[in-house]
Amino acid sequence: MTDGTPRNLLILDGQVIERGAVRYTPAGVPVIEFKLQHESEQIEAGSKRKVDCEMACVALGSLATLLSGMNAGSLCSATGFLAAKSLKNRSLVLHVTSIEFKEGINHGI
Repeated sequence: MTDGTPRNLLILDGQVIERGAVRYTPAGVPVIEFKLQHESEQIEAGSKRKVDCEMACVALGSLATLLSGMNAGSLCSATGFLAAKSLKNRSLVLHVTSIEFKEGINHGI
């Protein structure tokens, strides 16, 4: 917290392994859910650590519409914030606010 505002920012590189269909909120906002698989090697306590994980992601609005055409296997860098899936399900979901595909296409809000 440099200016007193709590930070919540995540940038995750990965491969799209699942993509749901676009659905709409009761207010008519488009929503798409997808899953990224991330693999990397990170340094932790001075040692290399292999990281392999999956992250549930969601995008809303015009970004959801743009992402409806992405394919499984697409490589991308997703930027957004973490939030609980729901009030009852506290597992984390990455709410994507911008995404850059390895092919050089950048879709952001």
